[in-house]
Amino acid sequence: MSANFDALWVSASPSLKCLHMPLLINLNQYKSIGHWEYFQTADEGASIDVAVDLLHKFLKTSRPVHLVGHGIGGVIALIFTRKYPQYVNSLTLLAVAGQPANTWHVHYYQQRQLFNLTRTQVLINTVYNLFRDKLPCHANKLINNLNKDLENLPLMHSMYQRENLPKGGVSVPLMVCGCKTDPIVSYPELHDWELYLKLQDMLWECPQGGHFFHCFYPEKVGAKISSFWQNQDIQLYQKQFSLP
Repeated sequence: MSANFDALWVSASPSLKCLHMPLLINLNQYKSIGHWEYFQTADEGASIDVAVDLLHKFLKTSRPVHLVGHGIGGVIALIFTRKYPQYVNSLTLLAVAGQPANTWHVHYYQQRQLFNLTRTQVLINTVYNLFRDKLPCHANKLINNLNKDLENLPLMHSMYQRENLPKGGVSVPLMVCGCKTDPIVSYPELHDWELYLKLQDMLWECPQGGHFFHCFYPEKVGAKISSFWQNQDIQLYQKQFSLP
């Protein structure tokens, strides 16, 4: 297969697609965007390796592309890029902590463990923490979608254990995007990436918007990502056509 897209959005949260669409529509102005989603059946065990292998099967006959992902989708793209850098022109991560496994799901299970609250009560708290008073849709819909996202998580998080993943960067150009008001990927967790950034890499923070800042500020985020892509494309072109 020869990819008919220049960039690929990697997602493991199909129930949260509505939160990603504003950015995808914006990015499609700059490049042709493909969309890959990971679906986990009720009988499957949680495994990030399964998701990475499925992404490899999808891209293994493709030309290199720019990978982009938010949250757990970004984690899959990160692990894939470490393992198969030959398929990736650049990697852009949104709301991914320096410890990649620290997704919003960890905060959910911590609340379940510390407080005598039901699943629904914690999800209500989670909606408030993630969005405050700026809900992109009805609160009940967000609660239901987050509940589905818990069931599709390819990480072994629970009330009794947390999975950790290796820290570190990638060999390809990397852009890490976060938000100053994100309650999940806080300032220390975001700036933990500075230990692993290369000269051509960049870390950028959106001033507002919380954990789903790209939903509320798609133009601002899209412009930053597009500029990063453009720089990488120029450098790749110069490298390919430079004289010996």
